[in-house]
Amino acid sequence: MNYIKHLSAVFQQMDADTRLTPYHISLYMALFRRWNLNFFKNPISVSRDELMRLSKIGSVNTYTKCLKELDRFGFIRYEPSYNPHRGSLIYLYSFDKGSDTGADNGSEIAVRPFTNNTNPLNSENATNLGERAKKMETGSNDLEMKKKEKLRQKKKEVSGYGPDIPPLEDHVKIYFDEKGYPPVEAEKFYNYFQSNGWLVGGRSKMKDWKAAARNWMLNAQKFNAYAKDQRNYQPGPKPGNLHSGTGKDYGEPL
Repeated sequence: MNYIKHLSAVFQQMDADTRLTPYHISLYMALFRRWNLNFFKNPISVSRDELMRLSKIGSVNTYTKCLKELDRFGFIRYEPSYNPHRGSLIYLYSFDKGSDTGADNGSEIAVRPFTNNTNPLNSENATNLGERAKKMETGSNDLEMKKKEKLRQKKKEVSGYGPDIPPLEDHVKIYFDEKGYPPVEAEKFYNYFQSNGWLVGGRSKMKDWKAAARNWMLNAQKFNAYAKDQRNYQPGPKPGNLHSGTGKDYGEPL
């Protein structure tokens, strides 16, 4: 028997049953431990003192009440023994899709998924519950991924440009326009990095084209300021090169 699948199905059943208390769950786990030691063969013979010690239940009345209710709720079958020399018999139902390889006694109870008629989920057995939960989990993950992708695309459309490298030239122009730069400056930036494979410094792969664009804008400001200074600069005759009153340079015949 696959005890992981079994316990997962049992816990799903317990989660749905609002009548259960921590004592029921603790007692069931104590029974499961004894079942495991018996190689998942039914029935198992139990003693009250041992189960109370394993389940941490201190009251005999609570122990007896929980054992009978686990039987009535459909988790076990309880056959009490009134012989002080013979323990009570417990049959545990298998909830792992009926693949009980440990039960070789041919007991139907050992391999039959049990449906609790008093449980709100009585229209489905433990196998269907497990399959349904698995499908819901898978579908939920797919839906979540689709929502994230849709949100990413929406942000990309709203902002007008995305983080992809290489970016679209139109996205570059939009970004430069937002920063107050003409389209020709955006074209210079795009053509330069398009020609070198979008490498920073000619070696490293670009990670953020917007950051590179801002650096380009800073350098463009410095270059434009330098070019403006050069245009405004008009050099005149060097002092001392002209002869006073003659208009002739020194070294030329008078």
